[in-house]
Amino acid sequence: MQKVGYVVVFKPTLKYKKQGKIHTKGNVDAELVLHAMIEYPNYDKAIIVSGDGDFHCLIEYLEKKEKLGRVIIPNRKVYSQLLWKFREYMDYVNNLRNKLGKRSK
Repeated sequence: MQKVGYVVVFKPTLKYKKQGKIHTKGNVDAELVLHAMIEYPNYDKAIIVSGDGDFHCLIEYLEKKEKLGRVIIPNRKVYSQLLWKFREYMDYVNNLRNKLGKRSK
């Protein structure tokens, strides 16, 4: 995404072991909202990649201010009902796999 001009903000993650398996944890909820508001004057439209209802207030605000571009839901089968009212903005990673996946040569 950076190669075509998007600004991508990365968050540090923590790795931990639970029941012998290594898991990765990154709590980005507050940081996404904070960065969206800090950078608010610097973008025309925001693309939110999450199906978490914790972002309802941010998505609602961006829509109200006509700054909501798209909401990309990672899993069409599992996302918060709080986001249903923003369906017109939604795309699902499940539907984008052919466009985003690696192509065999």
